[in-house]
Amino acid sequence: MTLDLSQLYAADGTARLARLDAYVCAACGAVPLGADVILTGPAPIWLYLRLAHALHGRVRTLSYTSPVSGEVTIFDHNP
Repeated sequence: MTLDLSQLYAADGTARLARLDAYVCAACGAVPLGADVILTGPAPIWLYLRLAHALHGRVRTLSYTSPVSGEVTIFDHNP
């Protein structure tokens, strides 16, 4: 599944560090356990890093993709 991080803070217009816990809860609630997840979308690096940490141990694989980098594997726990 693909998780567009900009959708987490769309209502605010910009990502706010004070709402980080709410973004983490929303992302974890949207992602099923054991899923293969791709993070994408315009968002601050601190949001990407915090979500990668929060999803570790919950999802099987985590990747990042952008038009510039293509897909980059963050972790892969698929045996």
